[in-house]
Amino acid sequence: MPTNNRSKPVPNGILIEAEDFDNHGGWVLDSQFETQMGSPYLLAHGLGRPVGDATTTVSIPEAGDYEVWVRAKDWVPEHHPGRFTLSINDILVETEFGANDKDWSWQSAGKVFIPKGDIPFRLHDLTGFDGRCDAIYLSSDDSVPPNAVDTASRSWRRALRGLADEPADSGNYDVVVVGGGISGCTAALAAARLGQTVALIHDRPVLGGNASKEIGLFPRGTQGALFKEISERTPDGDLKAFSLLEANPNATVFLEHRVVNAVKKDNSIVSIDAIHAQDGHEHRFKGRIFIDASGVAMLGVLVGAETLFGRESRSEYNEPYAPDKADDMHHGNTVFFRTGMVDHPVSFPEVPWATEVSKDYANLSGQLVEPGNDNGEGPIAGDNPSTPEFQFAGMDETFPATHFWEYGQWLDPYTKGELIRDYLMRALYGTFSNVKKLEPEKYANLNLEWMAFVAAQGEFRRYKGDYILTENDIRDHTPFEDALVANDGSFCIHCAYEPGEGKYDFRLKDWIFDGRDKKPYSIPFRCLYSANVENLMMAGKHISVTHIAGSSTKYMGNGAQHGVAVAAAASLCNQHNITPRALYEERLGELKGLVEDLSGCDHDMHQNPPARKYKPVPG
Repeated sequence: MPTNNRSKPVPNGILIEAEDFDNHGGWVLDSQFETQMGSPYLLAHGLGRPVGDATTTVSIPEAGDYEVWVRAKDWVPEHHPGRFTLSINDILVETEFGANDKDWSWQSAGKVFIPKGDIPFRLHDLTGFDGRCDAIYLSSDDSVPPNAVDTASRSWRRALRGLADEPADSGNYDVVVVGGGISGCTAALAAARLGQTVALIHDRPVLGGNASKEIGLFPRGTQGALFKEISERTPDGDLKAFSLLEANPNATVFLEHRVVNAVKKDNSIVSIDAIHAQDGHEHRFKGRIFIDASGVAMLGVLVGAETLFGRESRSEYNEPYAPDKADDMHHGNTVFFRTGMVDHPVSFPEVPWATEVSKDYANLSGQLVEPGNDNGEGPIAGDNPSTPEFQFAGMDETFPATHFWEYGQWLDPYTKGELIRDYLMRALYGTFSNVKKLEPEKYANLNLEWMAFVAAQGEFRRYKGDYILTENDIRDHTPFEDALVANDGSFCIHCAYEPGEGKYDFRLKDWIFDGRDKKPYSIPFRCLYSANVENLMMAGKHISVTHIAGSSTKYMGNGAQHGVAVAAAASLCNQHNITPRALYEERLGELKGLVEDLSGCDHDMHQNPPARKYKPVPG
């Protein structure tokens, strides 16, 4: 058996998952597309500089000739920017992987003699441009590993890793929260402080979602008390949410757990199953109330909750900003980045596979200065092509908007998430190359310091509740008897190019930023629970709103207020053994009183970017 105790020899071969490598070296574990391509994988995200080798040791039970298979992806066919090699027992396997013009697939390197014993395996990155390795399979009987992403392939992997067929029981909780962004952390902490036992299930290694140190977006919207508490940052840029939750005896945080299944009885969720990204173990969480704060309506998709997708037509709700016809356009994703000038020349490889996307674009504005400080300036080179830039009223200069780097508005983010992220990375690599090439003397020392490999996600699928909030409700400050919390913020509508329309389709076509009357508006409780799943509530950008209304409710500070509201509702539902809808119908006054005690805020919207003096990169 391999020394890491997670790869197990079986009659038809040995599987070594990339996430099981003892030392990842400079490679990073990328688990965000597991449901799309089948498994977490190692990513050589070196920004054009080859990363350090990933290494592990595998115990080979019998010496012999093994056919070596590697599951990899050539992420830009014909160009092969993500190439890497494999060494076994310090002998280089001749095949270069990530260069076969194929999407995720198993590639055979032929038969290799491997002696018995503890044998070293080494992944060696050749480019620094995001090579990716999912797994290595050693076949002793000419068996071919399955490439499909389905139940059979998952069972095959579990058997080879020695994992149980059924999820381990991870306990019963009063409240199960899925998603550890701002809204989920607030919901979990508020519920725990109300005496509920809480499981917070999150698919990343750090909390915060779009505000996490992996991405770094500044959280705007209503500045509630709990929101301020959890969104403070440590010196390394991390949020204090984890330490607050860890210190509460009622809360348990499960990081790097991706929800893959949910069990429903009648019209209620009974349990959810989640897989740990690194060890592959599956866990089952049972609960009385479930809160979806995933931002992607994950539980709703799994259990068949009614949801909304795309843009409603103007005639449906008479919304001024709605299009004439309904369509599937949604907000896209953004990859954050940072450049800087250093004290020596910095070379950068030729990237024709990236400039295919960026074309001649050469404007690197819209950077992340540091976690929580976005919209930073950046270098601009040459006679830069004209693209939309935003200018606030009363400002002399254009605003370097981070979110203008956006793509995927017409694609299905559930199945095309990796493609969307990769396209944005190509756009950034190409733009960086253009800047250096157009003004080589000026930008000889320009360095690509950092680029996220996790994209910030915009709104795309929303729940349908017993009420759907509209643009007019926000503009008119519609009074609701079940108004629980206030939200703040402008309508922030990201306008995308039509498919095939824009030369620079990785940039927004336009941005509507309408401050309306700058007054807070009410969120009714009926927007915070599912219309057809009895014990499911939601918080964040996927609550029950139209696309236009969601362009304001989506702010993370607003989502925190939703989190407070559903935490209070969960506590009362469990106390009285009733559903959220029954709570609305029978005990609304009690709910409003509890939420009022928890949700004090100063409505300091921070909706225009704070006045900051950036240290600009020359440009």
